[in-house]
Amino acid sequence: MRERQRQRQNSDMAKDSDYGAFMEKFVLQPSPSAHELPLSALTFAVKDIYDVDGYVTGFGNPDWARTHPAAMSTAPAVLAVLRAGATCIGKTVMDEMAYSINGENIYYGTPRNPCAPDRVPGGSSSGSAVAVGTKLVDFALGTDTGGSVRVPASYCGILGFRPSHDIVSTTGVIPMAQSFDSMGWFARDPVILNRVGRVLLQLPDVDPVNPSQIIIAEDCFQLSAIPSDRVTEPLFKSVSKLFEGDLVKHAILGDYVKENVPSLKQFMTKENADQEYNIPSLAALSSAMRLLQRYEFKKNHGEWVSTVKPDLGPGISERVWEAIRTTDENVDVCHSVKTELRAALNALLGVLSLSMLLNASTKLGSSTWKSHNPTVIFLKISLELNM
Repeated sequence: MRERQRQRQNSDMAKDSDYGAFMEKFVLQPSPSAHELPLSALTFAVKDIYDVDGYVTGFGNPDWARTHPAAMSTAPAVLAVLRAGATCIGKTVMDEMAYSINGENIYYGTPRNPCAPDRVPGGSSSGSAVAVGTKLVDFALGTDTGGSVRVPASYCGILGFRPSHDIVSTTGVIPMAQSFDSMGWFARDPVILNRVGRVLLQLPDVDPVNPSQIIIAEDCFQLSAIPSDRVTEPLFKSVSKLFEGDLVKHAILGDYVKENVPSLKQFMTKENADQEYNIPSLAALSSAMRLLQRYEFKKNHGEWVSTVKPDLGPGISERVWEAIRTTDENVDVCHSVKTELRAALNALLGVLSLSMLLNASTKLGSSTWKSHNPTVIFLKISLELNM
């Protein structure tokens, strides 16, 4: 108990100097080069889910850190940006076991949202987002399974990018649910976001390809607390300015998914259909995706959780133990849903524009997250697929 109190005191002191963003600070210098490198003179931080040689990967929980040795190698994604000239200055706070998108951590403290200090920063890559938003680093690495880059980027007023699934190596990253896990990155400056992306995605320096169409998912925008025209009108103007031709199309995404993902019928329930502010087919899709996520989490960490019985924070504990109780019933159907959805979205796109979050971030310490409804989960999780 005294050790846990000491950890909380240390995290409180850290908040004063770095907004609570960092787990630990150290410096990893890039390799010397005779040539100008794409990320020279930039600093970055990494979420405490990436292996860094010689450091324990803490996964947001002191019991995990206590029961795991220091990493013997550094994750390829971290090495890639180091070799491109960037300097790492430390590891950042994350939600325990990456099983939340609020950004709160009872042991290491909650990183302070630079845009709204009385509200959560979003997670689980909370520290990485806050480090960027408070100008402590130029960019930061996070991970995104169900929104863990996109949500904190939104809440902290910065840019976040999650590439398509399996495009960037997740070797040396503790898995959460491999069917959805992806690395991602944050920056304040779109130019830096692009430069980091070109390194991680190994993109040649070529002109971008114009989209064939930009699709407005009208039913999804109708769920937002913000009037849809306030979002779509600036989009129309930007598209007209950037591209020639009539690229903007409209779609009812819920109907499209229902028609093109036949395996989803098994997850269509009366509860989904009757829920207010919901799109039944997308809520059903969320149910399938969350089942697969829980099952894969159990396969990855069930033995450790059952053996160690870690002391987990509120909300995290309930989700983790719900995952541990998950069986393989309907998991094969989940994989069928995933395959059908990927094909359907690949056939649809273009660029799909939809509302990812329905409301502002919640107050710190709130017991509920009002945006956490099944359709919102679909908007974050289903797009983990390689589109």
